[in-house]
Amino acid sequence: MRQFTVCIFFVTTFFIISCNNSPSGNDITTTASKDSIVRRIEILDTSALNLIDSTTPVEILAQGYKWSEGPVYIKDSNYLLFSDIPNNSIFKWKEGYGATLYLKPSGNTGDRKVEKEPGSNGLLLNAKGQLVLCQHGDRRMALMDAPLGNPSPKFITLAGGYQGKKLNSPNDGVYTSNGDLYFTDPPYGLDKRLDDTAKQLPFQGVYRLKSNGQLDLIIKDLKFPNGIALSPDEKTLYISNSDSTNMLWMKYALDDKGLIKSSSVFFEAKEYNNTDAGNPDGMKVNKQGYIFAAGPKGIWLFSPAGKVLARIYTGQKTANCAFSPDQKTLFITASSYVMRVKLK
Repeated sequence: MRQFTVCIFFVTTFFIISCNNSPSGNDITTTASKDSIVRRIEILDTSALNLIDSTTPVEILAQGYKWSEGPVYIKDSNYLLFSDIPNNSIFKWKEGYGATLYLKPSGNTGDRKVEKEPGSNGLLLNAKGQLVLCQHGDRRMALMDAPLGNPSPKFITLAGGYQGKKLNSPNDGVYTSNGDLYFTDPPYGLDKRLDDTAKQLPFQGVYRLKSNGQLDLIIKDLKFPNGIALSPDEKTLYISNSDSTNMLWMKYALDDKGLIKSSSVFFEAKEYNNTDAGNPDGMKVNKQGYIFAAGPKGIWLFSPAGKVLARIYTGQKTANCAFSPDQKTLFITASSYVMRVKLK
């Protein structure tokens, strides 16, 4: 980064809750073990101190997954749900109880063989508090047809194709206050991705699913559209492009009909192109409009103007994040881990 401020960093070493992932069981065995992963918070602009402290620990809550993703916090019962995509599962983490298997299968429920990423990716709640899933294996946006407190792998398709052709593999989504759903559709659920023979669409789209069921293609010029989020006033749509050769976050102005009226590069991470630091991925926007975005080496904290204010280094390739209801806690999914950072 070209910006420079004095930053305080540290290496945290402490006991963690360890999860031994067992696809066939309903519970995750938890044990205490020592952690030596380097994690730290770097302050790049003093305005970040209104949101986070450099001395705040980056805690590990659970581990042992193949690729953790799509976290969403369930307010009514105070627990976190997150996907383990390769294991075709959703797990539940609750303070004092650790992590347990919540739902399996989560993304591939049919006969189609998917070896790499068959499960659900992004998880979100609709206005009725029902669980909505971005399903890789079934290549659709789906609603779980069961209560949150009694999950079952029964699903209703919300969107599975565009103009008679199957979607690639929906990745992440965000709801508007009027019930419209924006979601991204890269090819990560296809084993050969862009070159998979099962791919039917010639592009990787971003869609708007209206509450009346109408599906609109709003963007088709990104190679790997991934994370997606809305500004608090719902006038700006943010999308990450997880292309390792062109790492950037895009910013789209929406018109009064919720369609794209202009676009610009929000932030470009050129220095990480063609590296192994991880790609721009899932993101969330807080009530003040600050963006917490998974990217190379961890979580990037952006101002609404696109200035990098802080970095949360996870020591892992980082996939996504989610807030607690009061936005005083940030949950992070990173490779085989689930982490937590306390916010102000």
